[in-house]
Amino acid sequence: MRYEAPESLEGAVALLAGARGDARVLAGGTDLLVQMRADVLEPELIVDIKRIPETRAVKEEKGGWRIGAAVTGAELKEHPRLKQVWPGVIEAANLIGSTQVQGRATMGGNLCNGSPAADSVPALVAAGAVASLVGPRGRRDLPVEDVMLGPRKLALEKGEIVASFLLPPRAARSSDAYLRFIPRTEMDIAVVGAGVSLTVDGAGIVTAARVSLGAVAARVLLVPEAAQAIVGSRLDEPAQQRLEAAARAACRPIDDKRGTTEFRIQVAGVLARRAALIALDRARSN
Repeated sequence: MRYEAPESLEGAVALLAGARGDARVLAGGTDLLVQMRADVLEPELIVDIKRIPETRAVKEEKGGWRIGAAVTGAELKEHPRLKQVWPGVIEAANLIGSTQVQGRATMGGNLCNGSPAADSVPALVAAGAVASLVGPRGRRDLPVEDVMLGPRKLALEKGEIVASFLLPPRAARSSDAYLRFIPRTEMDIAVVGAGVSLTVDGAGIVTAARVSLGAVAARVLLVPEAAQAIVGSRLDEPAQQRLEAAARAACRPIDDKRGTTEFRIQVAGVLARRAALIALDRARSN
């Protein structure tokens, strides 16, 4: 196995594109190193991207925020402004593992691990985040919901990496929230995750929304029908019921040791409603 730690995106892309065997990107390593230790993966090349400036920066850009793919959850939590603008994204990133794991885990790695149960991905999708991909043919942007195609399957081409995420500008009276259900009190894989981002007007009516669900299909889902169910409402009881129904209708989960199909579908509606109410309360106070 060969380990490389380039200091530029161009250098990382060249290494990955030129690799003859299996090549893997190391952002935080909290998934990759575990899989290697368990002999699930045996890469010929590991490319550590933590020395590349763009992957490690958090900065305001075009009225929004650009977050490097190798910025850790702990660093995001301590950012003085970002957690006020996008609290749902930050709380999702800080549900990845223990406090020690959060010192290493990254949203780039969480997305590219390709798990439908990844915690940060539904929050990014609900936020309307765009992934900035860099590869042999240059740079391109892809909505986060289009990066994951299925379990362990990504829309990345050979030699391409996720360099950063761009969160869009925030309208007034907007906020977001992320919730998950796990069997234990902490440090477990989501049975269901739900992210909601919304905007309200001065009268408290929802004018825009995005709803995303995790661990209920082969990939993290953006659910436009659930968003449409609450736009134009004050998120009253009928709107909440429509939201729950739309969320459940979108689910295509599996049965496994952590939850049955029926249980996941039921919980998805409950979490979507609860996350929407939290986001609404936050938006009203902004």
